[in-house]
Amino acid sequence: MIDPQSSLSVHPWLMCDICQELLIKMVVPLAKESVESRHGISGIIGTGKCESYLIFSSETSLGDAFRIFLYFMGLAYCFIGLSAITARFFWSMENVVKHSRKVVEIDPYNNTKIVRYEKVWNFTIADISLLAFGTSFPQISLATIDAIRNIGNLYAGGLGPGTLVGSAAFDLFPIHAVCVVVPKAGELKKISDIGVWLVELAWSFWAYIWLYIILEVWTPNVITLWEALLTVLQYGLLLTHAYAQDKRWPYLSLPMERTQRPEEWVPPETSICKQEFQAHENDQRSIVDIFSIHDKDEKVPGHDVGESSRSNFLEDMDENADHPHVLTMWKQQFLDALSLKTSESKKQYNIYLRLARLCWRLLLAPWRLLFAFVPPYHIAHGWLAFICSLIFISGIAYVVTKLTDLISCVSGINPYVIAFTALASGTSWPDLVASKIAAERQTTADSAIANITCSNSVNIYVGIGVPWLINTAYNFIAYKEPLKIKDAAGLSFSLLVFFSTSVACIAVLVFRRLTLGAELGGPRLWAWITCIFFMLLWLIFVVLSSLKISDII
Repeated sequence: MIDPQSSLSVHPWLMCDICQELLIKMVVPLAKESVESRHGISGIIGTGKCESYLIFSSETSLGDAFRIFLYFMGLAYCFIGLSAITARFFWSMENVVKHSRKVVEIDPYNNTKIVRYEKVWNFTIADISLLAFGTSFPQISLATIDAIRNIGNLYAGGLGPGTLVGSAAFDLFPIHAVCVVVPKAGELKKISDIGVWLVELAWSFWAYIWLYIILEVWTPNVITLWEALLTVLQYGLLLTHAYAQDKRWPYLSLPMERTQRPEEWVPPETSICKQEFQAHENDQRSIVDIFSIHDKDEKVPGHDVGESSRSNFLEDMDENADHPHVLTMWKQQFLDALSLKTSESKKQYNIYLRLARLCWRLLLAPWRLLFAFVPPYHIAHGWLAFICSLIFISGIAYVVTKLTDLISCVSGINPYVIAFTALASGTSWPDLVASKIAAERQTTADSAIANITCSNSVNIYVGIGVPWLINTAYNFIAYKEPLKIKDAAGLSFSLLVFFSTSVACIAVLVFRRLTLGAELGGPRLWAWITCIFFMLLWLIFVVLSSLKISDII
């Protein structure tokens, strides 16, 4: 019989509690390790050896500092590739939007045929859909790939939302900062259709308010299927509202007059053949002028011989895609990709500049050769090149996600921090170049600023909405469970910081409109002060968000 006073005697209820504590201590670390490994992080972040690798298993034998350096170099090289393929994406998109259709009407007075050509695309819709979608596609494809990799997991991936929120901050602050100082000293460029811009701005602000509501108010820390579906559908509402404002539909538009754009609001275009060959010859340029798609008039008169012949020429090219001229141009793409000399480099008399240009073309050579497989832009009105470019962008985005996982695994840096700093800046480069070109070449600030506000809306409604819709739909069908958001508190905090700083940014633009009469340009001193202020807002966002995600504040 056991002595009740013995130290070895244990009551049953105490024994049960001890067993529970032991089980908790054993299971929780294993569960934590399992969750972290599913996100590409081996062991405890920052303490264990990262056994993941990109290509060769021997990478794990290298020092951590050297591995981080190599992966960052690979990430930078992928961003260069994204810039190169996005340039081809814009060229193809330019041909898509420039497509005109032939309209034949009968004059009621003399019963004669009147032939005219109408632009298929409305320029407001083109800004919000093709232009904004095109400049945001690297982030959208990255987020979608992250969601597809995460299918079956109850927790959403962190790369997509972090990259898209960080990209929104980069679009709003650094890109506005660049656009303000791009015009010549004293030159003023204002938004001509302030009504459309206000509609786009309102939907952009609402996108981030909506994201905060579904993260913190309705269903805290989880996303349901209906919330994801409503997020995507609001992009359609944005398109409808912007089109209604552009057409001044009653009851759906703001009663604001539109300032007419000058007839020559972009430099005149060269012929299509010359433009095509120059595009191949000067492929080292970031992006061609994609904003010449917005002509003052959407109707092309039938008596306009130049435009009519150009449209007929495009139709002939589309109908005869196997024409020797098309094959010659496709062949020329490969020859240009392998060539290390250009007409511009021949004009350089400085040996150091010529050497630098040569090294740059050597660095770009693998990307140029790969992207030469993209068909010439005028085949099928540019749609074939458009689709091929999207495929290449998606492929590069997949490599970027793998490199980001490895950097986080080796360095121990939170993936969210990498997402809204390095990834957001690198994938937003097309936005920067597109808005800079618009600010330089257009006589108004419409597309330069519209590209920023529309890209931010697309980032939420499409870039976050579609990946969440994929994951929530799978979880609803498979588990009857919503999608859980890891680090939802940090993401919500970033949204609050972004919203606060964006109000300050828009207030400065409104102040410039009221005092200087324009959003962009003006006296050089005030332009640079505005630029510095916008950059400070971006630094505030990055620093505060990084500290919150890292649990420092």
